[in-house]
Amino acid sequence: MKPRTLNVHRLPRHVDQHALADSVVVVIDVLRATSSICQAIASGAAEVMPFLEIDKAVAAANRLGRENVVLGGERKGGRIDGFDLGNSPRDYTPAAVGGRSVLITTTNGTRALAHAREARRVLVGAIVNLSAVVASIKDEPRIDILCAGTDGKETGEDILAAGGMVDQLCKLPSAHDWQLNDAAVAARRDWAFVVEKAQVAGRPLAEQLAIELRETPGGRNLIGIGLDADLVDCAELDRLKIVPELDISSWRIR
Repeated sequence: MKPRTLNVHRLPRHVDQHALADSVVVVIDVLRATSSICQAIASGAAEVMPFLEIDKAVAAANRLGRENVVLGGERKGGRIDGFDLGNSPRDYTPAAVGGRSVLITTTNGTRALAHAREARRVLVGAIVNLSAVVASIKDEPRIDILCAGTDGKETGEDILAAGGMVDQLCKLPSAHDWQLNDAAVAARRDWAFVVEKAQVAGRPLAEQLAIELRETPGGRNLIGIGLDADLVDCAELDRLKIVPELDISSWRIR
């Protein structure tokens, strides 16, 4: 039987976008784009449309009719002037986004989604829907987990989420089929270390993850602008049972 491939890429630039053409790609930006996209879909948004640039998102909102859409996203962590929502998962409530299209642009996450545009499938993953993602991809022949990073640099929260997915996949009955790259092996080791720390301390894993997030570049950025609460929200392991998927042809996440 041909081995199945399971790769982790710590940054988009670590893998050529053309190399993802036959793969199922899971894009991860724990702090906070993919966490917020998951929350938006869970809160009843009709769809999420990712944009690279602010002006493109605004133009699309005006074309669709501002009464029909919600503009969300961030630059330097903060809400963009004239936008309805920032990039905090708690912004994306049913009252704010239910039944509406969410147009979102962020510094890292939407760029990682764009990098995966040649993939066979693109899924949105985070800590909050980690197990749901694993359940949806466990039978795929090739998986590439793409970490968004922070400002072009590797960041621990994305790698931890990737490691959690690798760990669960490797514990399935068919785990002997997986061929892991070095980054996947390392990410799984990082996850196991955090799980062990939680066990030794006698604290829930989600609580330990929130502690770990405080020490990552993305976490420190959020603390610096007073958004500490987002770290707790984004560390709530398996809070959501949904797996948003990007329809590549229409560039809409549903």
